[in-house]
Amino acid sequence: MVAGTGLRLSIAVWAVTRAVLLMCVFRVWDMPGSDVSVDIEVIYQGWYGVLSTGIYPYDDVTWQYPPAAALAVLSPALLPFLGYAPAFFTVCLAADAAIMGMLLYAARGGRRSPLGVWVWVAGVPLLGPIVYARYDVMVTAVAVAALLASRRRTRLSGALTGFGALLKVWPVLLLIGTPRGRRTRSTWGAALLTVAVLTMLFTAAMPGALAFLTFQRDRGTEVESLGSLVFHLARHFGWHGKARLNYGSVEFLGRHVHAVSALALLLSVLAFAWLLVWRVRARRFTATTPYDAAFAAVLLFTTTSRVISPQYMVWLIGLAAVCVTMRTPRQQLPVLLVLIAAPLTQLEFPIWFSHVVASDKLGVATLTLRNALLVTATVISCRRLWRETVPSRRASATEETDPPRESALVRG
Repeated sequence: MVAGTGLRLSIAVWAVTRAVLLMCVFRVWDMPGSDVSVDIEVIYQGWYGVLSTGIYPYDDVTWQYPPAAALAVLSPALLPFLGYAPAFFTVCLAADAAIMGMLLYAARGGRRSPLGVWVWVAGVPLLGPIVYARYDVMVTAVAVAALLASRRRTRLSGALTGFGALLKVWPVLLLIGTPRGRRTRSTWGAALLTVAVLTMLFTAAMPGALAFLTFQRDRGTEVESLGSLVFHLARHFGWHGKARLNYGSVEFLGRHVHAVSALALLLSVLAFAWLLVWRVRARRFTATTPYDAAFAAVLLFTTTSRVISPQYMVWLIGLAAVCVTMRTPRQQLPVLLVLIAAPLTQLEFPIWFSHVVASDKLGVATLTLRNALLVTATVISCRRLWRETVPSRRASATEETDPPRESALVRG
C-alpha cells in the first residue's frame, strides 16, 4: 500500500513538474537568461527542411550527429498540425513519459527500488527546460530501454544499444559491462548487426550520412567543459582570447586553445583505455555490474569531453535512475553528486550563461563547482566499480590455492 501510494505520488509530481517545463519552452513563463528554445526554432527546423529533401545537411558544420539523428529531427512530422517547435517539445515529453513508464514498470511489485523513479522525476526539473529543447531525452529513452532489457532480452538490448549509438554515439558505452560469455556475444552481436545494417540503409538512402565525422574532428574547447576552466581563469591573468559561437557551440578562440583541446582528447583516449583495462581484468560480474559500468563509462565520457553541454546531464540522470531502480549500492554517492550538479548546470545555462561567457566570478564559480562535482562523481564511480569487480593480488593468490567454490555471482 505504501509503495503504491508513493508511486502514485511520483506520477502526480511528474505531471506537475513537466507542465512547468512545458510552460517554459512554450514561453508561457519566461525564464531568466538565454532562451533554450531558439536552437529548435532556428537550427533544428533548418535541418528539418534539408532532411525533408532526402539529404543530410553535410555542408553545415553544426550537423555533428550520427545518421539516425535525422529521425529525431524529423520526428515532429508525426504531429504536423502543431508546427515544428511545439511538435518537437511534445515528442520530447513523450520520451520523458516513456522513461517514467519504464522505470515504474521495473519497480513494480517491490522487487526493484521505487527511488529510481524519483531520481528521474526530480532530476529532470532540476536540470530545467533544456531537457525538452534538445533531442537527448529521446536518446536517453532508448538507452534506458536497452539497459532494462539487458538482463533477460539480450538481443533486444543489443539492438536498442546499436540504434542508440546511431542516434548519438554514447549509448555504445552501455556494452562495456555485459557479463562475459553468451550474454556478451548475444548483446554485442545484435548491436553490431544493428549498426551495420542501419548505417548501410541510411548511407544508401540519403547522401551525407557520415559527414558528421569530419565536423566532430574540428571542434574546440567549449566554454562549459572541464578544459575551459583553464581559459576562464587565464582571462583574469591577462589572456586575451575570446568566447565565440563556433561549430554550433560557444567555444574559446585564441592562443593555446588547440593545445588544451588536444589534451582533452588525450584524456578521453586514456578514459577509454581505462575502460578496456577494466574490462580485461574484471572477474566478479554481479547482477548490478552492467548498470554500474554503464553509469561509470558515461560519466568518464562526459567529464573528459571537449564539450559538456547541459543536455549531456540528461544521459547521466537517466542512467542514475536505472542504477537506483536496480539497487546498485556502489553508485549511490555518484548519483547524489550528479543530482546536485543538475541545478548548477541549469544556473550556468541558461540562467547565468552570460556570466559564464564573460568569465566573471559568478560564472566561473558556478561552472567550477559543477565540473568538480562531475569529476568527483566520476572518480568515485570508477573506483568503486574497479574494487567490486577486479580481484586484488592477494585475493587472486587465494583463489589459486583454494579449491573452487560455487558463486552467487551472475555468470554468462
